[in-house]
Amino acid sequence: MAKRMIGLLLAVTMLTACATATTAAAAQTITAQQAYNMMQDGNAFMLIDVRTFAEFQAQHIASAVNISYDEIAFRSTAELPKQHARILLYCQTGRRSAIAAQALAELGYTQVYDFGGIISWPFGTVSSLEPYAA
Repeated sequence: MAKRMIGLLLAVTMLTACATATTAAAAQTITAQQAYNMMQDGNAFMLIDVRTFAEFQAQHIASAVNISYDEIAFRSTAELPKQHARILLYCQTGRRSAIAAQALAELGYTQVYDFGGIISWPFGTVSSLEPYAA
């Protein structure tokens, strides 16, 4: 009887672990072109640059907001309240955006798209450091 109970508990534990693992949405890795197309398709999206503020100021994609990858889990509740919103992430090379994408997916965000680094972004960028026209 004790062996049966232990076996039953083990089976329930394994099933629960599997169910938990499959409920977390996975972030999707896409290309810069796919991200650009998503930005142009007329559907709402949030574009997040997960680099440092200094990197963001130097160069970023227009309409992006800056939430550093190491702060995204803490700031997501306040700044990303809709877990089903389409979120596009990028950084400098793709490492930090991958970390941020995984963090958001683990928090329950369902439409997280990581398109890597701004270094492979062939479209326009802006700078907050550009001097004002005289």
